[in-house]
Amino acid sequence: MTATPPPARPPRRRLPILRIGLWLLVAAVLALLVLVWAFGRMETANVADAAVYGTPFQLVDQNNKPVSEAVLRGRPTALFFGFTHCPDVCPTTLYEMAGYQKALKAEGKDLGVVFVSVDPERDTPDILRTYVGALSPDITAVTGDPAKVSEMVKGFGIHAAKVPQGDDYTMDHTASVILLDREGRFFGTIAYGEDPKAARAKLERLAERT
Repeated sequence: MTATPPPARPPRRRLPILRIGLWLLVAAVLALLVLVWAFGRMETANVADAAVYGTPFQLVDQNNKPVSEAVLRGRPTALFFGFTHCPDVCPTTLYEMAGYQKALKAEGKDLGVVFVSVDPERDTPDILRTYVGALSPDITAVTGDPAKVSEMVKGFGIHAAKVPQGDDYTMDHTASVILLDREGRFFGTIAYGEDPKAARAKLERLAERT
């Protein structure tokens, strides 16, 4: 008797498996592209958030004229927070900034100096006008409603606090100068007592930045 050969096995269906693999690969690529896009949006958002330093404000200058964050735009700026009753740090810092400002101006370079009082209860526009006027006519002094000043101080990451002193008080505050470029973006700082050559070099780089 002749043995009957077993029935032939149907060919394996490789095509559907291949298609499934391809779809999985496409899905993985799309997921990767979505992640890249998302991270790109996050980076763009972070750059936008970091583009301008500080927060908007509406205060007054030493001439009692309205002043806003616009005073920190259009030119490189050295921004300093202090108060007129300050015995050492503030007058020394402003004197140095006025000197740098004058020296840069002689070289044809522009530098704005903005002094914000952290003691608006005592530092009225009249007092500030006399205070900065004795140093330089090119310094802008800022004061105003204490609550609004406090908002600005916090918005720029500055520490400021009253310290009782007998029947009076003094102010504890950040002593560094904040450097902003002409777009209002953070450029760096100058510490109180920093080497004059190092400080001048920073201001030179700031003035040259476009």
